[in-house]
Amino acid sequence: MTTHLAATGGVLSAIGGTPLVPLDRLFPDSPVRFFGKLEGLNPGGSSKDRAALSMILHAVETGEIVPGRTVLVESSSGNLGIALAQICRRLRIRFICVVDPKTTAQNVALLRTYGAEVDLVTEAGNDNGDYLTARLRRVRQLRDELPNTYWTNQYANPLNAHAQESIMREVVTELGGPPDHMFIAAGTCGTLHGCRNYARRNALPTRVVAVDAEGSAIFGHSARRRLIPGHGAAIRPPLWHDDLADEVVHVNDQDCVVGCRVLAATEAILCGGSSGAVVSAVEQLRTRIPDGSTCVLVLPDRGERYLDTIYSDAWVHDHFGEIMHLWKRRTPC
Repeated sequence: MTTHLAATGGVLSAIGGTPLVPLDRLFPDSPVRFFGKLEGLNPGGSSKDRAALSMILHAVETGEIVPGRTVLVESSSGNLGIALAQICRRLRIRFICVVDPKTTAQNVALLRTYGAEVDLVTEAGNDNGDYLTARLRRVRQLRDELPNTYWTNQYANPLNAHAQESIMREVVTELGGPPDHMFIAAGTCGTLHGCRNYARRNALPTRVVAVDAEGSAIFGHSARRRLIPGHGAAIRPPLWHDDLADEVVHVNDQDCVVGCRVLAATEAILCGGSSGAVVSAVEQLRTRIPDGSTCVLVLPDRGERYLDTIYSDAWVHDHFGEIMHLWKRRTPC
């Protein structure tokens, strides 16, 4: 990626190289060392910056995208869309982002602030109320209707996975060696795929733990309605393969909320729902992790985009009832 950055410059040169910080208060009595990879400190606010930059720059280099002429089209309800919007603004590429009613008003505002055109689908693609298939159908329709379009296709683009290899490479460099466990939320499977590939190619002993949502179809469960965005999927993405992780942990929406609140209360780190899922997955497995191990939690994005949901006491009470005690008991005095 660094060879491309000289040509783009500006804010895009800040993508990658995110901090790896000790999480010494999250599980204070544990004989295991925990670290958090703060992907929310990418300039666009998430790990999706890495994938978006890789996919766009490759398409520019191959001539599939011509700034000022090509229209980039993608389906996203959040982080990838924002990452693409920022990069397209910098590179002067017209961008249409297909979103759905679950996309937050803040994310829509961010997309528009970066100059993206927002195309809203209003009907769910299946009986579970999931909009992914409807968004993808709209992307194909836009490509048929508009000349000179290009679809990054985050769900199947191998550059999504390739870009995320840099996360594992940075972790190994910063630790001075491979971690024993890597906890990674599953969505498009780009980060899982990339980190797994890097570990295998370099014969690393790292155990990769995939964190999926209950009601997600990625690892063979039946798809059903989910509330917290950012991980899980209604369909199995093409980047999935049957040896993607050493272990899979499923967490529910409430687990995500509690994990986010605990992380904020103990470490003063404000992250999104998929980070909360990762924290809750570690909670499930930590008694089985050998003493002295080093574990890295990939924390995909920041929490400011969830202030009206995950970090709103009223919203949490409306959806889950009285669960405040589940994280407040972990809050230091």
